[in-house]
Amino acid sequence: MKKVRTRFAPSPTGYMHIGNLRTALFTYLIAKQQDGDFILRIEDTDRERYVEGAVDVIYNTLKRCGLNWDEGPDIGGPVGPYVQSERMGSFKKYAEELVEKGGAYYCFCDKERLDGLKAECEAQGKTYSYDRHCRCLSCEEVKSKLDAGTPYVIRQKMPLEGEVTFHDELYGDITVDCKELEDQILIKTDGMPTYNFANVVDDHLMGITHVVRGNEYLSSAPKYELLYKAFGWEVPTYIHVEHIMKDKQHKLSKRDGDASFEDLMNKGYLTEAVVNYIALLGWAPKGEEEIFSLPELIKEFDISGLSKSPAIFDPLKLKAINAKYIKKLSPEEFESYAAPYVRQMVKREDINISRICQLLQDRTEVLTDIPEKVDFFDTLREYEPALYFNKKNKIDEEKSLQSLKDILPVLEGIDESEWTEENIHDKLFELIAQKEVKNALILLPFRVAVSGKASTPGGGIEISSLIGKADTLDRVKKGIELLSK
Repeated sequence: MKKVRTRFAPSPTGYMHIGNLRTALFTYLIAKQQDGDFILRIEDTDRERYVEGAVDVIYNTLKRCGLNWDEGPDIGGPVGPYVQSERMGSFKKYAEELVEKGGAYYCFCDKERLDGLKAECEAQGKTYSYDRHCRCLSCEEVKSKLDAGTPYVIRQKMPLEGEVTFHDELYGDITVDCKELEDQILIKTDGMPTYNFANVVDDHLMGITHVVRGNEYLSSAPKYELLYKAFGWEVPTYIHVEHIMKDKQHKLSKRDGDASFEDLMNKGYLTEAVVNYIALLGWAPKGEEEIFSLPELIKEFDISGLSKSPAIFDPLKLKAINAKYIKKLSPEEFESYAAPYVRQMVKREDINISRICQLLQDRTEVLTDIPEKVDFFDTLREYEPALYFNKKNKIDEEKSLQSLKDILPVLEGIDESEWTEENIHDKLFELIAQKEVKNALILLPFRVAVSGKASTPGGGIEISSLIGKADTLDRVKKGIELLSK
């Protein structure tokens, strides 16, 4: 059985978009599931769209996601070079070979003629299509123009009648009338190959067996099929995947700040969670489980689980998956992620950052939520008395005021040397037992007083132990003052 070889062939034109990363992931999974080779090829021939540093973005993103390639520009391999601009010598040779086989021809139509043809089509309300003016030039005419140095392109000679059928793993057999196919350009006037032609030649030379790409390329597939047949080459297995949409009408947009991998990293998502979620965009696992590590995805992934319907990018689902990954981290791992975000707001050196991280872990969905959750540790900001109102527990401002007045002497009675989470807990629960009230009547007003918030990582007991006795007493007194007005 032939060894599976897949390739990810991005253009270095900017950020790694979610759609690109999903293509890389699916391509990687297909290869690794069958002990095949995953190849990285950089398609950099579109110099107008080339972005400096974009190749490094591709490298770094794939490595960060664990999608390590077996062959590529940086590590080499048996079918290099793996940068398309370094492979220019072979493309024209193959196009000329196709001319000799009768599958392509030289086209000498200049820009003025082509522009006139386009204008004529527009005037008649027709879709522009090259009229094959140069298709039947005699060998003598072609030689004369070549000898004279007349600029030319090389076009693929499409069949004028009949049908072409190609197979896609998702869509099955698709048949197209050859009359609908334009004689596409293979080699441009500057000698550079077009994207479609370079793709076919490189995939053949690199022994690619499976190609994953967006279904916007379905319309090009018949032309690919005819090229492979014209050369007598084996056609790879094609998997055209559906778009990733923001909603039912709109594709993801970089302008919205949510269409690239880097955007998601900057928004505080974990790499593993993003990879897991991207795998679910257009692919359904067989069971109910949706949380998979990369090794688990390799085992679970199946082409038959891919959908022909567009995948909707759901930020809420991504956030939920990310929260599950955060909860699975060890305390030490979470602290390594969370501490920099905590330190954006907590500058005090006397506060235990590790303890804050422990309190945050089960309450964090994305890391960028953290600064807002801990912005009260250094300084208590002004807040409204309405925060003390709690409908569920039937607590109003008057009851909260009395609770804080009861809490203050209890806290004052704890020695500075014994100011620990455990002692504060015990003393407050003694108060609750003595007053014969529900826990919430004491603990909820206490939380608001020490944080200025109705919801915090940890309660008033944990917070007060972290900020110290003096700060805690000061904040409780401010709460009493606020509620006494």
